[in-house]
Amino acid sequence: MSHSRASPPAIPTTLLDDDVVRIIRWDFEPGADTGHHVHGLGYVVVPMTDCHFLIEEEGGSRRVEVSKGMPYRREAGVTHNVVNGGTEFMSFIEIEYK
Repeated sequence: MSHSRASPPAIPTTLLDDDVVRIIRWDFEPGADTGHHVHGLGYVVVPMTDCHFLIEEEGGSRRVEVSKGMPYRREAGVTHNVVNGGTEFMSFIEIEYK
């Protein structure tokens, strides 16, 4: 289940962090990943590019394709590693609500 660190990690850039939300832009070279993590807050993801996700979870891995600009939402407690499973750079904005 563990992803190799042969590629660089995804790069997070905090855009806003206040009493209401935390907004982070994530940039991924092909093969880059976030590292295994647990989301302590509910969140919305807004893809800035077409995203070819490889999602590594406790039960195994799955591929998810999300088009640029098509947001989705998840509840707090999600546990995973997010990998750029494509061959092109990808980026998304994650908005955590506090």
